[in-house]
Amino acid sequence: MTDLSMTRLHEIMVILQSVSLVFYFIDYLNKDRYAHRIGVWLLSIVWFLQTVFLVMYIIETKRFPILSLFEGIYFYAWLIIALSLVLQMIFRLDLPAFFLNIIGFIFMTIHTFAPNQLEESSVGDALVSELLFIHITIAIIAYAAFSLSFVFSTLYLILYRVLKQKKWTKQFSRLPSLQQAENAMTLSILTGIPLLFVSLVLGLEWAYVSLDVFSVLDFKIISSFVLLVIYVVILLLRKQSRVKGTNYAWIHIYAFLFVLINFLLGSKLSQFHFWY
Repeated sequence: MTDLSMTRLHEIMVILQSVSLVFYFIDYLNKDRYAHRIGVWLLSIVWFLQTVFLVMYIIETKRFPILSLFEGIYFYAWLIIALSLVLQMIFRLDLPAFFLNIIGFIFMTIHTFAPNQLEESSVGDALVSELLFIHITIAIIAYAAFSLSFVFSTLYLILYRVLKQKKWTKQFSRLPSLQQAENAMTLSILTGIPLLFVSLVLGLEWAYVSLDVFSVLDFKIISSFVLLVIYVVILLLRKQSRVKGTNYAWIHIYAFLFVLINFLLGSKLSQFHFWY
């Protein structure tokens, strides 16, 4: 398939996903199950097309496409949409899925309309190994878990404000309870923390055995460990009941901003990370 055809395919996916978000919003405003079903079907089509492209890319390159920022963003968007569909079809959590869809749409748009040079910035063949592949894959899955904690923290703040102002309407009937949102935040980072830790250990091991010279003071290494420490501290504060309620939710939101910085900008400031 030509590059132009691939570009058109991605543009079609972005359009379908944007239309899907419109139907989700209609469902949110009017509690319209028919609009919801259309939104789910359109999103499922987008995910199917993404999966087809992913498989075709793997066949063409004979590797899993996560070795550049351009590829990593695509895999992250694919993972977010898959997680959204799971939340809807299995757990019936429609509103959290809607917020995840927005995140997925933003990253899919970045991937589709990003400068072409991003696609060319990948790790050289001489540096590719199974260890590196596992390191990057687990890191992206950890970022997806932290994205989920961000979604539930946002929903917690929305629900808290609605309840405090006593402005409950049918649009908010699909919000999880405050306790459910809080538990979901904790469960998300409980998943993300060990995944990120394993990813960092594997990344350090890969760098040690593959690179002639590298420094543990590299910006990407430091920022990744700072990110890990941030979420560990959040979890410890939660376990000790030092933070709760809206403060707990806001901490998750601020932490996710650091996730985005580390994900999108960290490698650009690194001395040896070629994933940019």
